[in-house]
Amino acid sequence: MDRGGRNENRLPTFLRDLEAADWYQSGEGRRSYCADWDESGTVAVAVAGAVPLPLTGRVVARRKTAHRLRVRIPVELTRKPFSLTEARAAGLAQSSLKSRRFRRLGASMYCLASFTPDPMSLVSAWKRSLPADAVFAGRTAAWLHGLDLEAVNPVEVAVPARSELRSRQGVAVWRCDIDSSEICAVRGMHVTTLARTLLDLCARRPAIEALIAVDMAVRKRGNLNLNFNRRPGAARLRRLAHLAAPAESPMETRLRWLLIAGRLPAPEVQADLHDSSGRFIARVDLLYRAARLVIEFDGGNHRERLVSDDRRQNLLMSAGFRLLRFTSADVYQRPGVVAAQVRGALTTPALSVPA
Repeated sequence: MDRGGRNENRLPTFLRDLEAADWYQSGEGRRSYCADWDESGTVAVAVAGAVPLPLTGRVVARRKTAHRLRVRIPVELTRKPFSLTEARAAGLAQSSLKSRRFRRLGASMYCLASFTPDPMSLVSAWKRSLPADAVFAGRTAAWLHGLDLEAVNPVEVAVPARSELRSRQGVAVWRCDIDSSEICAVRGMHVTTLARTLLDLCARRPAIEALIAVDMAVRKRGNLNLNFNRRPGAARLRRLAHLAAPAESPMETRLRWLLIAGRLPAPEVQADLHDSSGRFIARVDLLYRAARLVIEFDGGNHRERLVSDDRRQNLLMSAGFRLLRFTSADVYQRPGVVAAQVRGALTTPALSVPA
């Protein structure tokens, strides 16, 4: 029996287990029914089916959170993104996922707050939650094929036209019927073939983004079989296929596109240059060979390799080549100036080649 004459077995387990040292008499006789007992000075605990039991004391700091039982997170949910269905199957309530211990990645898609999902883990999580007839398409399919495009913002999938699945946060759904000959398996995922992926990008994305993907595909796969007729995106794909080249980065493609859009001739891409004795000098981003004009894109690592770039530039100039360098700020913010500078250089007579 407790001091009030009540059976101590009626107390909650976490209070019955407290040691005597955890309590002291406060001397206060008033009764408190504060629901958040660990924040109050004098507290009361409600026991199901019984009158609240007053306790005239304080819980010391090491017992302050005794009643707040932390939700146990299953190990299998700590190493990957998971859907609401998977969380419930593992014993977690939806209300638990609203705590700071979890992060929402999309509609009914979560991960542990301390976990940073990579694109493959997120694509795999969506695969587990989507219908079996869903096929990864667009930029997600391009990434699975090895092209360096944004894969998961959002994840892009195609489902049969009859499907009732709709786009939601984190996943863009295309409703269209895709022939089985245009579907393949990559890394355990059903995806559109590379050719069909490029066709879809030409139909759904801006021309420059589609050209970036086509350039990447050419660099990775070489010649592509892109025989599509009377299909959405087919005409653009044919035009871009004629412009495609094995550029080493998306920004090189953007720079080349800027020149072409400015009605300048298409330059050579990733061209090898030699001096008058046939010795290799450098491989350059873009080249107008007849004008002996080299155009380079300086990325974020230019400062780190400044010395080697300067030596390379000296070799090019000694071999009679002119050089123009541009940055991402030039490409995005001053495209007209870039085109004008290149046009002016093309109309200026080339330097004579040293003997």
